[in-house]
Amino acid sequence: MSTLRNKVQLIGNIGNDPKVAVLESGSKTVRFAMATNEYYKNAQGEKVQSTQWHNVVAWDKRAEVIEQYAHKGKEIAIEGKLVSRSYTNEMDVKVYVTEIVATEILLLGGKESDGDQQKAKGKDPKAKKAKTEKTA
Repeated sequence: MSTLRNKVQLIGNIGNDPKVAVLESGSKTVRFAMATNEYYKNAQGEKVQSTQWHNVVAWDKRAEVIEQYAHKGKEIAIEGKLVSRSYTNEMDVKVYVTEIVATEILLLGGKESDGDQQKAKGKDPKAKKAKTEKTA
Protein backbone atom coordinates (compact mmCIF):
# COMPACT_ATOMS: atom_id res chain seq x y z
CA MET A 1 0.00 0.00 0.00
CA SER A 2 2.98 2.32 0.43
CA THR A 3 3.26 2.69 -3.36
CA LEU A 4 -0.16 4.36 -3.49
CA ARG A 5 0.71 7.35 -1.33
CA ASN A 6 1.78 9.74 -4.09
CA LYS A 7 0.29 8.47 -7.33
CA VAL A 8 -1.41 10.36 -10.14
CA GLN A 9 -3.14 8.87 -13.18
CA LEU A 10 -4.42 11.13 -15.94
CA ILE A 11 -5.85 10.77 -19.42
CA GLY A 12 -5.91 13.93 -21.49
CA ASN A 13 -4.41 15.88 -24.35
CA ILE A 14 -1.04 17.54 -24.69
CA GLY A 15 -1.62 21.30 -24.65
CA ASN A 16 1.62 22.48 -26.24
CA ASP A 17 4.48 21.02 -28.21
CA PRO A 18 6.75 19.35 -25.64
CA LYS A 19 9.95 21.24 -24.75
CA VAL A 20 13.01 18.98 -24.72
CA ALA A 21 16.24 19.70 -22.86
CA VAL A 22 19.44 17.70 -22.53
CA LEU A 23 21.32 18.30 -19.30
CA GLU A 24 25.10 18.40 -18.92
CA SER A 25 24.92 14.91 -17.40
CA GLY A 26 23.39 13.63 -20.64
CA SER A 27 19.92 13.08 -19.14
CA LYS A 28 17.05 14.13 -21.36
CA THR A 29 13.96 15.85 -19.97
CA VAL A 30 10.73 16.94 -21.60
CA ARG A 31 8.09 19.31 -20.22
CA PHE A 32 4.56 19.89 -21.47
CA ALA A 33 1.13 21.01 -20.36
CA MET A 34 -1.65 18.44 -20.29
CA ALA A 35 -5.38 19.19 -20.34
CA THR A 36 -7.96 16.94 -18.73
CA ASN A 37 -11.68 17.47 -19.27
CA GLU A 38 -14.62 16.79 -17.00
CA TYR A 39 -18.23 17.05 -18.13
CA TYR A 40 -21.28 17.72 -15.98
CA LYS A 41 -24.76 19.21 -16.25
CA ASN A 42 -25.45 22.58 -14.63
CA ALA A 43 -28.66 23.65 -12.88
CA GLN A 44 -30.28 24.41 -16.27
CA GLY A 45 -29.52 20.89 -17.52
CA GLU A 46 -26.86 22.09 -19.98
CA LYS A 47 -23.73 20.05 -20.52
CA VAL A 48 -20.68 21.95 -19.24
CA GLN A 49 -17.03 21.15 -19.88
CA SER A 50 -14.46 21.92 -17.20
CA THR A 51 -10.79 21.79 -18.24
CA GLN A 52 -7.92 21.41 -15.79
CA TRP A 53 -4.29 22.02 -16.81
CA HIS A 54 -1.37 20.03 -15.46
CA ASN A 55 2.39 20.54 -15.83
CA VAL A 56 4.10 17.25 -16.73
CA VAL A 57 7.80 16.33 -16.71
CA ALA A 58 9.29 13.14 -18.14
CA TRP A 59 12.90 11.97 -18.02
CA ASP A 60 15.23 9.83 -20.14
CA LYS A 61 13.44 7.00 -22.04
CA ARG A 62 10.00 8.47 -21.40
CA ALA A 63 11.27 11.85 -22.60
CA GLU A 64 12.52 10.24 -25.80
CA VAL A 65 9.12 8.62 -26.43
CA ILE A 66 7.33 11.94 -25.92
CA GLU A 67 9.84 13.78 -28.11
CA GLN A 68 9.49 11.27 -30.95
CA TYR A 69 5.78 10.46 -30.95
CA ALA A 70 3.82 13.13 -29.07
CA HIS A 71 2.77 16.62 -30.09
CA LYS A 72 0.20 19.25 -29.25
CA GLY A 73 -3.29 17.72 -29.23
CA LYS A 74 -2.12 14.11 -28.88
CA GLU A 75 -4.17 12.07 -26.41
CA ILE A 76 -2.06 10.33 -23.78
CA ALA A 77 -2.36 8.57 -20.45
CA ILE A 78 0.26 9.13 -17.79
CA GLU A 79 1.01 7.77 -14.38
CA GLY A 80 3.38 9.54 -12.05
CA LYS A 81 3.81 11.42 -8.82
CA LEU A 82 3.21 14.99 -7.70
CA VAL A 83 6.31 17.03 -6.98
CA SER A 84 6.32 20.57 -5.56
CA ARG A 85 9.31 22.85 -5.79
CA SER A 86 10.17 26.53 -5.65
CA TYR A 87 12.75 28.79 -7.24
CA THR A 88 13.55 32.49 -7.43
CA ASN A 89 12.99 33.97 -10.89
CA GLU A 90 14.97 36.72 -12.63
CA MET A 91 12.83 39.42 -10.95
CA ASP A 92 13.82 38.03 -7.52
CA VAL A 93 10.31 36.64 -6.89
CA LYS A 94 9.90 33.22 -5.33
CA VAL A 95 7.84 30.98 -7.65
CA TYR A 96 6.12 27.80 -6.47
CA VAL A 97 5.51 24.99 -8.96
CA THR A 98 3.62 21.72 -8.68
CA GLU A 99 4.15 19.27 -11.50
CA ILE A 100 3.64 15.61 -12.31
CA VAL A 101 6.78 13.55 -12.86
CA ALA A 102 5.67 10.83 -15.29
CA THR A 103 6.76 7.29 -14.53
CA GLU A 104 4.55 5.59 -17.15
CA ILE A 105 3.31 6.93 -20.49
CA LEU A 106 0.73 5.44 -22.83
CA LEU A 107 0.09 7.04 -26.22
CA LEU A 108 -3.61 6.89 -27.08
CA GLY A 109 -5.77 7.81 -30.05
CA GLY A 110 -4.59 5.15 -32.50
CA LYS A 111 -1.85 5.28 -35.07
CA GLU A 112 -1.69 8.55 -36.95
CA SER A 113 -1.20 8.78 -40.66
CA ASP A 114 1.71 10.74 -42.10
CA GLY A 115 -0.75 13.51 -42.99
CA ASP A 116 -1.91 13.82 -39.37
CA GLN A 117 1.69 14.06 -38.19
CA GLN A 118 2.42 16.76 -40.75
CA LYS A 119 -0.69 18.71 -39.73
CA ALA A 120 0.47 18.54 -36.12
CA LYS A 121 3.78 20.06 -37.21
CA GLY A 122 1.98 22.91 -38.99
CA LYS A 123 2.03 21.42 -42.48
CA ASP A 124 -1.16 20.42 -44.22
CA PRO A 125 -0.36 17.84 -46.92
CA LYS A 126 -3.79 18.31 -48.52
CA ALA A 127 -3.41 22.06 -48.88
CA LYS A 128 -3.12 22.94 -52.54
CA LYS A 129 -0.54 25.42 -53.62
CA ALA A 130 -2.02 28.43 -55.35
CA LYS A 131 -1.47 28.37 -59.08
CA THR A 132 0.19 31.38 -60.53
CA GLU A 133 -0.68 32.25 -64.07
CA LYS A 134 1.80 33.90 -66.33
CA THR A 135 0.47 36.66 -68.47
CA ALA A 136 2.20 37.51 -71.71
